[in-house]
Amino acid sequence: MDRVVLGTSGVTAADVLAVARAGARIELSHEAVAALAAAREIVDALAAKPEPVYGVSTGFGALATRHISQELRARLQRNIVRSHAAGMGPRVEREVVRALMFLRLKTVCSGRTGVRPEVAQTMADVLNAGIIPVVHEYGSLGCSGDLAPLSHCALTLMGEGDAEGPDGVVRPAGELLAEHGIAPVELREKEGLALLNGTDGMLGMLVMALADLERLYTSADITAAISLEALLGTDKVLAPELHAIRPHPGQAASAANMLAVLKGSGLTGHHQDDAPRVQDAYSVRCAPQVAGAGRDTVAHARLVAERELAAAVDNPVVLADGRVESNGNFHGAPVAYVLDFLAIAVADLASIAERRTDRLLDKNRSHGLPPFLADDPGVDSGLMIAQYTQAALVSELKRLAVPASADSIPSSAMQEDHVSMGWAAARKLRTAVDNLTRVLAVELYAGTRGVELREGLVAAPATRAVVSAVREAGVEGPGPDRFLAPDLALADAFVRDGRLVAAAESVTGPLA
Repeated sequence: MDRVVLGTSGVTAADVLAVARAGARIELSHEAVAALAAAREIVDALAAKPEPVYGVSTGFGALATRHISQELRARLQRNIVRSHAAGMGPRVEREVVRALMFLRLKTVCSGRTGVRPEVAQTMADVLNAGIIPVVHEYGSLGCSGDLAPLSHCALTLMGEGDAEGPDGVVRPAGELLAEHGIAPVELREKEGLALLNGTDGMLGMLVMALADLERLYTSADITAAISLEALLGTDKVLAPELHAIRPHPGQAASAANMLAVLKGSGLTGHHQDDAPRVQDAYSVRCAPQVAGAGRDTVAHARLVAERELAAAVDNPVVLADGRVESNGNFHGAPVAYVLDFLAIAVADLASIAERRTDRLLDKNRSHGLPPFLADDPGVDSGLMIAQYTQAALVSELKRLAVPASADSIPSSAMQEDHVSMGWAAARKLRTAVDNLTRVLAVELYAGTRGVELREGLVAAPATRAVVSAVREAGVEGPGPDRFLAPDLALADAFVRDGRLVAAAESVTGPLA
């Protein structure tokens, strides 16, 4: 998708990903421009009346009781942007800022905000020029929306503050706008407020996390299947009829994925000859149940995201009957809850993967594999410290699973006395998704080595395809100790960019 046309009825997750990650160009539809103009007429009419209207002719937040005279209103709109652009800390990633701006533009184009068409067009022009406002890590409480991050974006539209150009260099925003022939906007009544008042940052990060997790849950099924093979486990527990009697759709999908990867394996089922082992350990036997529960959590989060992508979040809003009404739709609770829910599922998926890795490395539980999968145990340490790293990542994931949305800290002189902390939930989920990728990379590294060490037994065709692809990617197989960090980095990249899934699917066909 190389362009996205914005209408009045919201956008799709694919639209967000196209703009945020693939640099798709944005166009405003005739429908959107007409809706923008119609809503602006309503705001202009209210601005001309002597009666105060919140956001149009009053102050904001706890200062909403002051009526602002017409000669001060342009200054009021500029001031709210400047004062609210108060973020601190490291810069937020380029893709997050693009998603943030695009989703705010999505709401503006709904015709519910009262923003003029020329302001919306400037937002699209800035994104299309590859200009990225400098947005900082800290500043949003997730209510009234992502105020500080959106304010830094609005500041760029005004030609103020700093932004990153398409060449990756940070410069004054006014210079970048001038170079691309973009005139800074002169904000009028309600426009400053309308550019700041939304859940756009947390929603954008949710959409991108869902896309990443779709790949990672499939990856986790593949690494679990490879670990099962390396441990000489049984695939009988993956039979569809067993999962049909507990009808969670995610569980069935994960079991089906694992069964497809294991089809034709010469390693599964050997534990029947090992008298003390009646059943595989939970980390092997219950892999579909844990991954499946996470898949169902992702499905619920996707439903919430789809609803929010169809929403017009602002305060006040312009209604179809011409009323301009205050509301609380900017509160981030619906998005914040699922961001936290996903962090819990991610932590547990990583935890069970780490347990399988540890089992592969323990000579007392690996059913014949050398200690730590080392070439010459004692002389070689094998993957001992790779598992330490994996365990450290899992421990961090458990900390990241503590919900941000259970916290609230009052602000704005107690006017905003309950906030969602959705931005914080989104930021920690991004870290969690990154760490899950690393955890699965370590399991992949251990599992493929374990399979190769099972001399005289032939792995499933899909597993052999994964082993071949990961070796072609530069990740070395069994042998004496070597500098391990580069191998782990290559394995991480192999999982992160989808090559793991592609290698398995070259044999299995599409996996869920």
